Amino acid sequence: MVEHNAARAAETDAVILVGGQGTRLRPLTVSTPKPMLPTAGHPFLSHLLARIAAAGMKHVVLGTSYKAEVFEEYFGDGSELGLEIEYVVEEEALGTGGAIRNVYDKLRYDTAMVFNGDVLSGADLGAILNTHVEGDADVTLHLVRVPDPRAFGSVPTDADGRVLAFLEKTEDPPTDQINAGCYVFKRSVIGEIPAGRVVSVEREVFPGLLSDGARVLGHVDSSYWRDMGRPSDFVQGSSDLVRGIAYSPLLEGKTGECLVDPSAGIAGGVILVGGTVVGRGSIVGAGSRVDDSVIFDGVTIEPGAVVRNSIIAAGATIGANVRMQDCVIGEGATIGARCELQGGMRVWPGVTIPDSGVRFSPDA
Repeated sequence: MVEHNAARAAETDAVILVGGQGTRLRPLTVSTPKPMLPTAGHPFLSHLLARIAAAGMKHVVLGTSYKAEVFEEYFGDGSELGLEIEYVVEEEALGTGGAIRNVYDKLRYDTAMVFNGDVLSGADLGAILNTHVEGDADVTLHLVRVPDPRAFGSVPTDADGRVLAFLEKTEDPPTDQINAGCYVFKRSVIGEIPAGRVVSVEREVFPGLLSDGARVLGHVDSSYWRDMGRPSDFVQGSSDLVRGIAYSPLLEGKTGECLVDPSAGIAGGVILVGGTVVGRGSIVGAGSRVDDSVIFDGVTIEPGAVVRNSIIAAGATIGANVRMQDCVIGEGATIGARCELQGGMRVWPGVTIPDSGVRFSPDA
């Protein structure tokens, strides 16, 4: 059975949609596409590519748009990951359905597994593929059960696993199953998506298939799932990878309370907890505490600072005795000593806040 699954996977194209601009994560995405942001010590996309390779798929097509060149410069032909990666660039945004149609000419096989490039998932990719092949589906959707489906559109299925409808957000959803952003298509179905225009896979392609009587199946599970689009989700996803709550082949044997690059300098009395990541060449000063945060490369955190649930981009400096919670600090920014930042504050790249320049407490 394992050999059978591997053979199926080897004859499946993996398509990853990475064209979004990541506006909800600004200023981190001003210079870097969202899937390339450092997450648990690697670009986020590297974790997905490692899972694709572990599942036995070989041929990957990246559907790119925003800062497309960054992906090819980093991953090249994919050989270092045991993959063959090709790139297709959208000259203008085509929506999720249009992006899938845009890679059609690069597909090699009769089956394609499509991934949203900003979703962190623990799903069994081989099991999703088996549901599709054994059910002779035109399209199979990965559906994940969530505790509160009201924040998402829901996707009910019948007793045989066939998708019944695609429902918008509602206060009283009929099911806890939501679209998890991973699909398996028969190649011929992708060929029928209109080319060269904006198409939504969720609002146009899938409902159209249902109305045409196509065989659309749901693979339902309760696996780890997180949309990494917002800073709070990005921090939580990175933390979950570091702590082993979300699985990545890249972190085998490396999970724990923190992940510190060997080149980082950690002074005495520093506390690093909650799945915190400290990147290459970063320095954390004596007596500081960093909790559930992502520290990119080349960051300086001076003594006595407390950083919680935050993201600090490359080259930023956090002054002595700073208090920071739920913040995003852009590349090369400087936060002066004794500043207090909280509540979703975002500091843009290169900005300097002077010592005691932002406070929430009355004492200077």
